This record gives sequence, C-alpha cells and structure tokens, in this order.
Amino acid sequence: MKAMKRIFLSLLLAAACSLSIHAQENQTYFLHTVEKGQSLYSIASMYGVSQADIIRLNPGSNEKIYFGRTLRIPRNKESVAHETFHTIAADETLYRLSGLYGISIQAICDANPGLNASNFRAGEVIRIPAKTPETAIAEKPEQSRQKKEPEALKPNCRDMHKVKRRETVFSISREYGITEEELIAANPELKGGNKLKRGSFLCIPYPRQTPAENVPAPTHTPTDSELFKKNDKKDEKYTTVKAAIILPLLSEGIHKSESTRMLEYYEGLLMAVDSLKRQGLSFDLYTYNSGPENASLQSILARREMQDVHIIFGPLYQQHIQPLAEFAQKKNIRLVIPFTSKDNSVFRNPYVYQINTPQSYLYSEVYDHFLRTFARPNVIFLESREGSAEKADFIKGLKDELRQRSIPMVSLPDSCTSVSFNTVLRSGHENIFIPTSGSNTTLIRLLPQLTLTVRQHPEAQCHLFGYPEWQTYTKDHLESFFELDTYFYSSFYTNNLLQSAANFTRSYRRWYGKDLEERYPKYGILGFDTGYYFLKGLSQYGTALDDNLNRIQMLPIQTGFKFQRVNNWGGFINRKVFFVHFTKGYELLKLDFD
Repeated sequence: MKAMKRIFLSLLLAAACSLSIHAQENQTYFLHTVEKGQSLYSIASMYGVSQADIIRLNPGSNEKIYFGRTLRIPRNKESVAHETFHTIAADETLYRLSGLYGISIQAICDANPGLNASNFRAGEVIRIPAKTPETAIAEKPEQSRQKKEPEALKPNCRDMHKVKRRETVFSISREYGITEEELIAANPELKGGNKLKRGSFLCIPYPRQTPAENVPAPTHTPTDSELFKKNDKKDEKYTTVKAAIILPLLSEGIHKSESTRMLEYYEGLLMAVDSLKRQGLSFDLYTYNSGPENASLQSILARREMQDVHIIFGPLYQQHIQPLAEFAQKKNIRLVIPFTSKDNSVFRNPYVYQINTPQSYLYSEVYDHFLRTFARPNVIFLESREGSAEKADFIKGLKDELRQRSIPMVSLPDSCTSVSFNTVLRSGHENIFIPTSGSNTTLIRLLPQLTLTVRQHPEAQCHLFGYPEWQTYTKDHLESFFELDTYFYSSFYTNNLLQSAANFTRSYRRWYGKDLEERYPKYGILGFDTGYYFLKGLSQYGTALDDNLNRIQMLPIQTGFKFQRVNNWGGFINRKVFFVHFTKGYELLKLDFD
C-alpha cells in the first residue's frame, strides 16, 4: 500500500513539474564571509551589485561589517545570464560542482584563477561561468545518443523525500547534492517562501543538466587535488619580455605638474630596464602618450604590437582604466595600475595589479600592525579643529578595533595644554597620542605641548602616532619626532640615508641632469621599483608570475610589495604597510611586517 502511495505521489508531482526544472532559476541570494579589509564597496564591486541591495538583505551592514560575518549577497539579475556565484558547501567537491552546473572543470578553473586545492573549502565563493558550448561538459557519443530518446520516457524525480521536523529547503538540498533553486523548481508549492510542512513529500530532481542516465558512474571519483593538477595550464617562459607604458607624457592638454610626475615615473622605469639588461635580461619597450583624461585609447590599443605585449604600466586617469583593463583581460595581458587606489576593476579582473592599497585594506593592515607593535596601549585621540574629515574613517575604524579589545582610550581637543595631557597618562601603559588630522598646522599646534608633557614625565612611555604625509614635514619637525618617539604608517618611504636611495638619486641626476622632485611618493623611484619588480618577475617566471610574486628577489627603494588576490576571480592589491619609527635614541627605523 505504501509503495502504491509513493508511486501515485511521484506521478502527481511529476505532472506538476515542467521540463524547465533543469533551467537555472535565480536564488535570491548567496552567502559571502567577510575577510579582513573588505568594505561594503569592495564586496559590492566583486559581485556587480549595489551597496543598497546588500544593505537591504543585511540590515545594519551600512554601519559596520565585521571580519568573519556572513552576508547575504543578492544575485544580479542582469549578469546571471553571463555568470553566477556559488558558495561552497561542506563536503562539496570540484567534480560534484562540475556536474551540478553542467560546466567543465577547466571552465571553472579558468573563471577562478585564484582557486586551488588548498583554498577549495566550505564558505569560499567561486564564480560559475555561463553555460556555452565552450564551457559545457564535453559529452561522449553514447551520451549524445541517449539524449535523443523521447523526453517523456525520462522521469523528472529521482526520489521522493518525506519532510521531517525542523528540516529546511537548504538542509534537504544539501542532503541530495542539489541546489535550493532546483528543489524549489521541482516543487512549485515552495515558491514565494512558503514553509515546509512536516510529513509532506517533495520531489527530488536530478542535478541540473545531468540526468543520472546521461552520466555513467565513474570507476574512480577524482579528488580536488587531482582535478586542479590536471587542469593546470602549462607555464610559458619569455625570452624577451614585451612591456607597454601608457601615460600622459606630453604637456599639451595636460596639467604641467601631472606631466612632470608621469615623465619622472617613466624615467625611473627606464633606469630599471637598464639595470635588468645589465643582468643579461631582454626587453622590448613600447611607450605611448595617452593624452588628456578625455582622450580615447582606441588608436593605441589597436596597434599591432599591443596585441601580444606581456604587461602594461598605466594609466594615470580614472577614465582610462576601464577600457585598458577590459583590453588587458581580453588579451590576457597583465595591467599594473601604479597610481589610483579608488578604481574597482581589480575586484573583477584577474589581470589587474593595483599598487596603491584601497583604503579599507590599508587601514585593516595598519590596525593589525598597531596592535602588534604596542603591547599595552593607552590611546589618546587629539581631536583637531580642521582637516579631520579625511581621517574620519581611519579614526572610526581604529576606535572600533580598540573597543572590541577593551583597550583604554580617551579623546581631548588638540588645543589642550600639557596640564590636560598629564591627566590622561597611565603608568604601565604605552601612552599613544594620535591627532585626528594629518595636517602640518595640527602638528605645529600640538608638538610644543606634547614635548613639554614628555619632559615633565620622563618615566612615562609616550609615543606620537600619525600618517604617511608626515614624511613631507620631517625636515621641519625632526627633533620633535625623535623626542616624542614618533611612529607613522605608510606603504612607501624613502630613507635617504640608505645606500640604495643615495645611489639611485646620484644615478638619476647623472642620467637626466636634474634632481628628483621633492614630493612623496617620489615618482622616479616609484617607476624604478614597479618596473624592476614586475619585469624581473616576468623574466624569471613568465606566465607563472602570479604564483611566485613573493619569491621575486628585490629590496625596493621606496615601495613595499605584498600582493594578495582579492577573490578567486579578481586581481591583486598591494597590502604592504610598514611603520616608520623615530626613536628616542635618535635612530630612524622602518619596521617591516610580513
């Protein structure tokens, strides 16, 4: 009797199910676990959705998102025809995902260049490309013949499931190795968020596009390691590295100061090429003037030699980044963006290397280094009357970090005298004064009172902590910086006392008959550092550069390099940060962090 009832229910549900159960039906969201440094902006950029859409699914996320928190990410209806995203579940394998989506393993690997056997784990999000003849699983001839059988002879449900107490659509779909949307498509009564009824029966469909009779059971199910190894592309070495530079190098229609900076960057890069050539390496260099920001790059990108360069350095202007990034991705060319930190191409383009760290990632690194450097901090924020808006995000984030760790902190106006500063000092703690503005005006106002405080309390452990732009004011405040045991963070710094910096300065003067401009960062050194790092890396590792970025042997003069891929399908950002320390013993140190 039970068997008859089961068959009856199967036929009833099968009649209700259409052949569209195998077509992709959009889930309303998928899950993303927040990583250190990620912001609402960067996460929205990764998935091609708006910040407002994420906030709507995750109330409160506009105020703060925390490392390790899981966010619901809405599916972008416009891009779902081109791609989708999948959050890997526990016990899910690459082989299983390939069958689930009907996409070849090679296509999944190509769409996720940052994915490998070690990071293929539960909670990781991967990009699933659209199913096309190029990306679909290759079928054997006997499978094609099977597909020609009348569709009516194929059952729509491979099993029936009786709903138990506390079961959900998610738990049932995972039990049978299908997606939630497949389960809902096979059981229309679940649409619209209708709750499961205990004791009811659900049709369990075959995985999308792969009915059981079309996929012969393998004698051996390959492991993730085997599949990644099998689908690795063969590395290629370059006998001659071909590089293009696209910058506004001529002054017509370009602000003179911008043209001067770009020329200096280019001159530094040429010095890097010369240094590498003297090591026996070979390069072809193509240089193009991009013109002003409203100029088109199409005539440059159409040139024959641009079709097979290995790397591009540039551009300067925001308007030029998107067309250049799209060209680089289409042609499999690496693009080094040396200047801006505000473009979002890096979050969806695996060929982009962004030298300037996006603000949220930079601040995350600084907070980590701050807590590593100071064992028992007592933080005194000095609220500035002007110029504090640009540091508001940094100060807010640091206060949140300190609050989470119950680290003592207090705020005072920067107009306070040493008498007020004396009242907030804590014995047995490192008392760290942090202005909320990085301006020179703020420093001029604060330094005399802070110096007096330190002299009145020589037993107290006191430090001044600040910002990258302080290296611009070092000559004006050098004595005070040493006396206040000052730290500032930066992703670039040139210690002119180092031999490498002195040698470069002399060589630049000899090459070009002029001195480097007094600005930070120094663009000539930036050109040398970035040119040397990437051109040497390509000469050593060729197409395997991405897997060997941390093995390139180089001691940069100014810019640190610590590249990390932003996600499995995006490019690389530079997360290198160090602290510059002016010690009470009149030593100047650059604290390097791995």
